[in-house]
Amino acid sequence: MKDGWIEPGATRRWHRHGSYSKSLTGGNRRGGSILTAMDILEAHLICCVLVVIDLVTRALRFQWLLAGLRVPVSFRDAFVMTTVGDAAAAATPNRLGAEPARLAAAAFAGVPVTAAVVAVTYELIITAPVTAAAAGWLALIYAPRWWHNARPMLAETAHRTWPVLVVLVVAGIVAWFLLRRAMPKAEHVLRRNTRRAWAYARRMPAWPLLASVPLTLMGLAARVAILPVLALTLPFPPPMGPLTFGSFALLYAQILVPTPSGAGVIDLGFVGGAVGDLGEHHRRLLLIWRVYTTGAVIAIGVVVALRVYGTAALAALARRRLRRGNVSEG
Repeated sequence: MKDGWIEPGATRRWHRHGSYSKSLTGGNRRGGSILTAMDILEAHLICCVLVVIDLVTRALRFQWLLAGLRVPVSFRDAFVMTTVGDAAAAATPNRLGAEPARLAAAAFAGVPVTAAVVAVTYELIITAPVTAAAAGWLALIYAPRWWHNARPMLAETAHRTWPVLVVLVVAGIVAWFLLRRAMPKAEHVLRRNTRRAWAYARRMPAWPLLASVPLTLMGLAARVAILPVLALTLPFPPPMGPLTFGSFALLYAQILVPTPSGAGVIDLGFVGGAVGDLGEHHRRLLLIWRVYTTGAVIAIGVVVALRVYGTAALAALARRRLRRGNVSEG
């Protein structure tokens, strides 16, 4: 800057990091230039692409695992099975509805139940070590710095909101028990066929297992990258390394929290410092992040289910499940 003259590059940087972030996160929308509007659309487009990558890699992995078991299915059927299962997982405590929903979708597609359970078991065998390795790598590099920054804010949040956390956890546990009672048959089939999984291990060639590893890494990276992409729209984004670790922790801690998608507990952690100090943008960024990581998953699964099965089939399934619950109580 010379004699009050602002350099063009500085103006572009102000639009990119100032007005752009405020527009995306609900600021005062000053300087709404063409560059700013394009940047907003670019951020949302990247997040949409990341959601698609996650869904497609999951569907391809399940399709290839079934192909390895000599049960070929189309990509469309595999996509339906995984999206319906993911929607049920996001909407139920501890992802309890995921596998029963996916097994029901597999049966509708003509996949033998045993083959579907074996494929799910192999999927767990693959995803568990890949996820653990990613967690270890991120923790080794970024966890100390993340904990140094997040610990004071998380401690203060826990001190102020511990009654809310207790209520959420208790409510989630109650919902988990009620949901397990509502689908005892599905749980029994899943446990029974899981015990047979190793008997079918020799059917599986090596290529689906090896190919599933990069697919799992791609899906994991896509899910974790959504929050850093959104954070880059802020005027002063937090360090990307610790933020990436925080994003991973918030996503996979949902498995341990007994509420659907970790509702309440994860949200308190988000605004309480798990993603760093985002200033006034915490709540708005949380809402957008939840839309992409939870809302979109449920919405896509519901739309796919309605498109494939129709409202009549879903209503009949719900009525049948209700009757079974009433009979078991009687």
